[in-house]
Amino acid sequence: MRFAYFLLLISIARAQTGQPPQASFENHPGYLLANGAIEVTVLATGAPFARIVLTDDPDKLNPLWEPIRMAREAGEKNQFDGGTGHFICVDGFGTVSKEEEAAGLPGHGEAHQTPFEVKFYSKEGRNTTLTLGTKLPITQELFSRTIRMVDGENVVYVQSELESLLSFDRPAFWAEHATIGSPFLEPGVTVVDMSARRAKTRPYTEAELEGGLPHILPSDKDFTWPEAPGLHTRKIDVRIAPPDPNSGDHTTCLMDPARKLAFITALHPGKHLVLGYLFSPKEYPWTQSWMYYPKNKKLARGMEFATQPFDVPRREAVQLNSLFGAPTFRWLPARAKIETRFLMFYAHTPEGMRKVDDVRLENGQIIIEDHKSHQQVTLRASLPL
Repeated sequence: MRFAYFLLLISIARAQTGQPPQASFENHPGYLLANGAIEVTVLATGAPFARIVLTDDPDKLNPLWEPIRMAREAGEKNQFDGGTGHFICVDGFGTVSKEEEAAGLPGHGEAHQTPFEVKFYSKEGRNTTLTLGTKLPITQELFSRTIRMVDGENVVYVQSELESLLSFDRPAFWAEHATIGSPFLEPGVTVVDMSARRAKTRPYTEAELEGGLPHILPSDKDFTWPEAPGLHTRKIDVRIAPPDPNSGDHTTCLMDPARKLAFITALHPGKHLVLGYLFSPKEYPWTQSWMYYPKNKKLARGMEFATQPFDVPRREAVQLNSLFGAPTFRWLPARAKIETRFLMFYAHTPEGMRKVDDVRLENGQIIIEDHKSHQQVTLRASLPL
């Protein structure tokens, strides 16, 4: 009995000191997680999900944003140095104050620029687990992310913790900067759906109104998702990128607080592929849509579920306090931890599926429905969220 227990301890120790398979993405080192259904590349710096592909997809199409590749294809310099794919904005989301900038705090927080260490890796039976962690020296926080996958499932389970090293309560700002890009994001084709109704266009500054791509949405206007007011037309369906792109806009949506789990999906009907997320609206009340639609059709769209409605300096988020009755930041108590969980899925869809009306997690399954076409996708999801 003692010998069996000793062997168990040895196997656990080996699992805890193991290293995940190495990978490289655009010359950046990372880790490759695969389960027979999907393959996921997580980078060592910032721990973003840089790539997710279906194992049986001959094209290995990555729906996530690849700014380096897109700039290379367009013969341009990459202007987005701060992130790729689905990256983390902790602790901070958006630009910083001049005082924070002088103190060295980067926009979108420190985490997306910080090297992460492998804290735990194991492949036991059908389950793969990877935990990455880092210290955020300026904000004096510890951040860790545990990623789980189960063999044969089209799902990535993500659990994250933010721990304060300071002895006072503080506001915290956290966003999952999930971003899709071309060619998965195709003008006039790819549609984004979510469990939201109340929405608002970004209140632009004078500099934002004058610079960058032209706006097709007015500044600081409430609307009901997905029909936003247009600058030059009455209504614009912001679910879909314009067929002839040349615009840049930003909206926020309050996720339905009556739901236990909120959803966001990006569906390409022609390629029969859907990428999606499920998460608690109590942890992430807001989803921002950053819509970058240049003429060269190298499009990007953020599906950024977050603690705040817009990516603004922390003072602005705190001063706003609430919008539509929902908070615009989260409290991180003194020397304590806060946690979030979400799952990401990527799967084939049937012919005729044009939109997503609902996504549910029940009885160990994710159910994705298009009510009009009566089409449905059912994915096995054996771990709890």
